Amino acid sequence: MTKDLQIQTTINFVKEKLEGAEGGHDWFHIERVYKNSKLIAKTEDVNLFVVELGALLHDIADSKFHDGDETVGPKVASEFLKTIEVDEETIQHVINIIENISYKGGNFKATFSSPELNVVQDADRLDAIGAIGIARTFNYGGFKNRALYNPEIAPNLNMTKAAYKASNAPTINHFYEKLLLLKDKMNTETGKHIATQRHDFMIAFLDQFYAEWNGEK
Repeated sequence: MTKDLQIQTTINFVKEKLEGAEGGHDWFHIERVYKNSKLIAKTEDVNLFVVELGALLHDIADSKFHDGDETVGPKVASEFLKTIEVDEETIQHVINIIENISYKGGNFKATFSSPELNVVQDADRLDAIGAIGIARTFNYGGFKNRALYNPEIAPNLNMTKAAYKASNAPTINHFYEKLLLLKDKMNTETGKHIATQRHDFMIAFLDQFYAEWNGEK
């Protein structure tokens, strides 16, 4: 099986697997990350095949939708990649990307690094900020039945990984606990450039949100 066919087969697998998924973690999220990964990869010295597979499979079984179990995604990805005869070294690299891509709170330390992970992680983080990031955040907050905003509940900027995953804070808090922190956590120059623009958009949105909340506009 050629690499092009392996990629197309992976696309078909992911589309089928994520049919009916929550709106912020569905096929269209994967597609955006896939496209941004290929864009960023143009200016990086990376194995594009690993980048493409990592982007396509990075959320194949997000732990948020599997009772916090972080082993499901790597297992599903590994088993699938073996069926399309991807070599073992590439499979392990993709698994490492899946295991280390996610933001898990400010105190989490990754155990693996590679240029390919840097690219896919930047692409995934870009989809968490800007206009789409705002839409995804409120979509997920609604999915979890969280309050939009509560002035009496302050953001927690010192959460452990476990506390971050268990948080049920109002959606606006998520901007401060994650989204506004991502600009300074980008790995690549292309990622940093795009993130700056999207970060500024979120700041403008929050200014408008508070003005409307307080009856000032």
